Amino acid sequence: MHQAEDHSALLKLSSALLYAGSSFLITVLNKTVLTSFRWAGLRDRRAVVMYMCISDVPHVRSRCHCVVSSRFPSYLCVGIGQMITTVVVLYAAKKSKVVQFQDFDRSVLFKMFPLPLLYVGNHVTGLASTKKLSLPMFTVLRKFAILMTMILEVYILRKTFPKRLVYSVVTIVFGAVVAASSDLAFDVQGYTFILLNDAFTAASGVYTKQKLDTEGLGKYGVLYYNALIILIPTILASAFTGDLHEAVAFEDWADVSFTFCFLLSCIMGFVLMYSIVLCSYYNSALTTSVVGAIKNVAVAYVGIFVGGDYLFSWTNFLGLSICMSGGLVYSYLTFNSTSSAGKTEEAQELKS
Repeated sequence: MHQAEDHSALLKLSSALLYAGSSFLITVLNKTVLTSFRWAGLRDRRAVVMYMCISDVPHVRSRCHCVVSSRFPSYLCVGIGQMITTVVVLYAAKKSKVVQFQDFDRSVLFKMFPLPLLYVGNHVTGLASTKKLSLPMFTVLRKFAILMTMILEVYILRKTFPKRLVYSVVTIVFGAVVAASSDLAFDVQGYTFILLNDAFTAASGVYTKQKLDTEGLGKYGVLYYNALIILIPTILASAFTGDLHEAVAFEDWADVSFTFCFLLSCIMGFVLMYSIVLCSYYNSALTTSVVGAIKNVAVAYVGIFVGGDYLFSWTNFLGLSICMSGGLVYSYLTFNSTSSAGKTEEAQELKS
């Protein structure tokens, strides 16, 4: 039996709620900031709004608060700050014997492969696709990552899914298609990038789940070494592109409020990444993807009443509602079956 199946229903539900709650709060905070600060240019605002609202790269949502409010010049350097935070926090926890994972050696690189490469691919294709597609079209195509995750879990993790769960996933994708049906612009390059981004996202989620069962790593080791391995190449990339120089020369470093915001962004990024790994550890990569989709739809619902940036249309609202229905059905089937299985095992133990 796979390790995830041995966890209690309470742990599974709690980890999913932690991920949904932290992600939802961070996104709502970012949306509030985006509507409360003036921007130097509308082009920059649209780019950040699109990338923040629909990207599934974990650190993006939290970094936007810092970048947006003070016009910080480098997304990449905020990501570096979040990686450093992850490494420092987990290293200190390991030295304090709060958490345990193996020390670094050559075997770590083989155990972690190909996670770091998938992470970089996810980031690069995500950036490229946001420049080519409209927000509605990006949203619908991102939902195919959920379907890809389910397919990869079948082939890589050898999992099987009941037909009811498959239907609920198809419903989520269908709802996204309906929501974006009024804006079906076709761009070959944009479609290529977004489908590659879906594939990287799905593969990253599935391989993260696989690595969580690797001896010597666990959830803390996966988080720590993924950040550590990516950190140096990211610093070199930021130096090569000039991002690092712009970040160092940024004029608001002496501003206490900005510095606090930057540090908070780094901490929030770590919390969000940890909650994603925790949800995948206790549940599955597919469940984590579906929880993220439900959160995104919930944010869209909130946007109808708060923020003023949601353009209401009945087609879009219907599609969002179909998405939410599919997500809620998936959640009910997943967590209810876990609870029922636990009760059955308890009853069998009492009989014996």
